[in-house]
Parts: sequence; structure tokens; C-alpha cells
Amino acid sequence: MLRERALKIVLALVGLFFSAAIYPVIGGLLDPAHSDPGDTMMMGLYFALGIFLLLALRNPSAHHRSLIAFAAWSSFAHAVVMSALGFEIASERAGFLVGSAVLVVIGVALIVLAPAKKSGDRVSAAVLGSHSGEMSIPISRSEASQTRVREAAIATFRLSDHCPCFLSPQSFPSCVNRPSYHVRIA
Repeated sequence: MLRERALKIVLALVGLFFSAAIYPVIGGLLDPAHSDPGDTMMMGLYFALGIFLLLALRNPSAHHRSLIAFAAWSSFAHAVVMSALGFEIASERAGFLVGSAVLVVIGVALIVLAPAKKSGDRVSAAVLGSHSGEMSIPISRSEASQTRVREAAIATFRLSDHCPCFLSPQSFPSCVNRPSYHVRIA
């Protein structure tokens, strides 16, 4: 509970910080002669990431684990590039290294507080078979109990309960075009 609350606080702060990138974007669009177009585009990406981090704030452990990981690892990547540029451009060294340190802190905080991967979140494939072929449908085992998964594995679904084509479709010509379906857990 404490970890999730801390994650929500970090997501709120980082989301607001990244969303504030809209101000340099607007400035760069209003006065392109005095702004770097690469910085303007990058700030546009940070603005979008900030909005999505704020949306993840509602329920971070549900489906937002990969978004949080992306925010952390992209912060690390940006910090590496900024640090390298800081060592090459002496006049910008202090600003680039401070910015890199901030991004590393953001990345570490997000990685440390990211929701743990649940063991029940493995995605299996339920294979829906018919007379005409098979189709895979991804299912999450965390959404169905083991009993329901076993039931789905042995359940047979037919378009008509009275159609005997499930037993032998060749012996019932009127039912050949009515496929019966079965579910098999792969």
C-alpha cells in the first residue's frame, strides 16, 4: 500500500514535470527562429508522456507497468545523451549534467516503485478450433480461475445444441456447413 502510494506521488510529480514541456513547445512554435526545432519536437514527446503518466496515476498497477518502464528507461537514455553532450560542449556542461542527474533520479524512482510483475499475469493462448481451422485468442490467467480455465479447456461450443455434426460432420451433410467449436488451452 505504501509503495503504491509512493508510486502515485512520483507519477503525479513526473507527469506534471513532463507535461510542463508544453510551454517550450508553444514558445518554439510561436518563435521558431529563436528555438531549436529538435528541442521543440522532443518537448512535444515529453508533454505526451507526461499526460499518459498522469492517466496512469488512477491505477498504476493495472495495465501501466510497461508505460512506467518506458518512462524510466527513456529518462536513462536521455541522461546518457545529455551527459555525453555535456562533456563535448564545455559551455553547456553544468546544465547538461544537472539535467542528466534529474533524469537519472526520475528513472531510478520509477524503476524502484514500478508495480511488480504478477505471476498470474502470464498470457496464454486459447485456441478456438472449428471444422474449418483454428484461431488463437490471448487470455489472461489472472482473469480466470484455474477451474474456469480447465472448464474452458474441455468445453464444447456449438452453434446449435441439436446439431450432431460435432460427433461426425461427414455423416450429417446438412450440418457440414455449421461449424462446431472447441476450446483448447495452449
